[in-house]
Amino acid sequence: MDVPLAHLDRLFDYLVPAEWAETAQPGTRVRVRFAGQLVDGWLLERAEASTHTGRLMYLERLVSPEPALTPEIARLARAIADRYAGSLADVLRLAVPPRHARVEKEATAHQQPHDVDADADADAAPDDATTAARGVGGPSGAAAAPGARSAPEATGWRDYPAGPGFLRALADGRAPRAVWSALAGTDWPTRLAEAVAATVHGGRGAVVVVGDARDLARLDTALTTQLGPGRHVALSAALGPAKRYRAFLAARRGQVPVVIGTRAAMFAPVPRLGLVAIWDDGDDLHAEPRAPYPHAREVLLTRAQLGDAAALVAGHTRTAEAQLLLETGWAKEIVADRATVRRRTPLVTPTGDDPQLARDPGAATARLPSLAWEAARAALKADTPVLVQVPRRGYLPSVACADCRAPARCPHCSGPLALRSAGAAPACRWCGRVAAAYACPHCSGRRLRASVVGARRTAEELGRAFPDVPVRTSGREGVLDAVPGSASLVISTPGAEPVADGGFGAVLLLDAWALLTRADLRAGEETLRRWLTAAALARPASAGGRVVVVADGSLASVQALLRWDPGWFAARELAERRELGFPPAARMASLTGLPAAVADLLTAARLPAEAEVLGPVPADADQERMLVRVPRSRAAGLAAALHAAAGVRTARRAAEPVRIQVDPLSLF
Repeated sequence: MDVPLAHLDRLFDYLVPAEWAETAQPGTRVRVRFAGQLVDGWLLERAEASTHTGRLMYLERLVSPEPALTPEIARLARAIADRYAGSLADVLRLAVPPRHARVEKEATAHQQPHDVDADADADAAPDDATTAARGVGGPSGAAAAPGARSAPEATGWRDYPAGPGFLRALADGRAPRAVWSALAGTDWPTRLAEAVAATVHGGRGAVVVVGDARDLARLDTALTTQLGPGRHVALSAALGPAKRYRAFLAARRGQVPVVIGTRAAMFAPVPRLGLVAIWDDGDDLHAEPRAPYPHAREVLLTRAQLGDAAALVAGHTRTAEAQLLLETGWAKEIVADRATVRRRTPLVTPTGDDPQLARDPGAATARLPSLAWEAARAALKADTPVLVQVPRRGYLPSVACADCRAPARCPHCSGPLALRSAGAAPACRWCGRVAAAYACPHCSGRRLRASVVGARRTAEELGRAFPDVPVRTSGREGVLDAVPGSASLVISTPGAEPVADGGFGAVLLLDAWALLTRADLRAGEETLRRWLTAAALARPASAGGRVVVVADGSLASVQALLRWDPGWFAARELAERRELGFPPAARMASLTGLPAAVADLLTAARLPAEAEVLGPVPADADQERMLVRVPRSRAAGLAAALHAAAGVRTARRAAEPVRIQVDPLSLF
């Protein structure tokens, strides 16, 4: 039942009326009376009799005869709920989009005979008014994936020694598991489309998850080229209810063998699933912000494990979680040899090493050292675009007193003051109040200086330095998909970098300190991910491509960028986390709430003997956070203990909730 109470996370038995004996099949939506109220639910099983010894009630309503929930997704949802200490109802809300009755009727009216689930009759229960229904979930048969074109040529995969073999295994219907480190300049949507086409050629379906709408559009185009029109659907939360449910039904009914999308597609019901793939699994957009907060990578890997499907974790970089898959032998790596890497990558130069400091002593403190200026000037002179990555958006997102350098704070709420343009008065980023008469509380100074420079201010400065060159910005206010291959300056925040025709002549990575000095376990990993994503858009060194990173060349993340070796950095990162006992080497749960509520949950929890309780540390709005750490072998015990403790609190009707997150992206 769709009831958000942990102690009710179990199956309940109801009787099926005789008039619904044929239509109330596993996987259908129903309404039942529970505790005097009508609640939504899923019918999971049909049985001749119930083990319940008391009196059973009848289903109140069959919402739809459409079996929207398949047995595979029901089993997956239960596994994900158990892994993240959540309830099945919460996961099913993420897995199945809300019903759209008009779309459902349209799809039924236009459904072709070959789209009908051939196994539906096999799951039907006897025509008996007293048969029992067990619900919250449901099955459906697996329709065979439609025929595909001829097996694709592994042209782009030949740059990787293991690449062609991976595609052959997919075409043969086998289930290889791989971690792919994509080369710079790789047309990754086409490579993924080739892997999907090989899977479809082998008679199986595929699910591919990407981070955002721009990546989804590129993959959609590549798959249409590779498979032909009408062979896949795209699922994302940005679609309207009708379009999303229409695409969902096309996959559920076996009308298409492939589903692509953002994290909304991770539960897509693809029949005969043969491949799950995720691009750039380190992107925080893959983490679901709703309970039980699953990560798309973990959902897809669980699907591969449960369904004996192939798995592909792909990206320009490599996360510690992907490295753990390799070190445990669960997956194999797909990487290019060093000669190919050197041939395909741009020339990467840091500004903080000794040779550069000898030529330019100011490079250690300059925001844009002479080396970066020279690289930009040379690229523009060669009539190629220049990409400038700036970690912060806005104009001056942080300012300080020009006299004593104290951070400028709002007099009303103590939030940080910022400047939105050159002539604007300082305004608070939290409450929005303007502080036109700001005076420093420490020295009474009234002059302000920049603490952090944003993308718009950077664009303004570079526009003055190169007055005859077009300047474009790509960020939150407007994201560019592509730019021409002629001379121009593109100022972008991380994740908003456009693709240039022929590649960028130069890529400048500014304000490295803003990324590397964050109080975050994943600061180094995330910094390298953002750098490699931008640097991969540059032309190879043989074509004049250059990358200048304004950072000290001795830093591990800079070294990994210089050598274009994300695998080395991921292995180093995983070794450090294993030594310190941090995810993914260990399993951690974060408990956030009011102090009394968190203490109450921990008192009720029967944690594994190996569990370490860390904290508390302050959280938002007078809340606190406690961390519970266990070895990976005790992960299931930790999740079960926390879920049971949450059930005890909901059964007692505890007033204050506690947010439970297993392996959250941020621990601090």
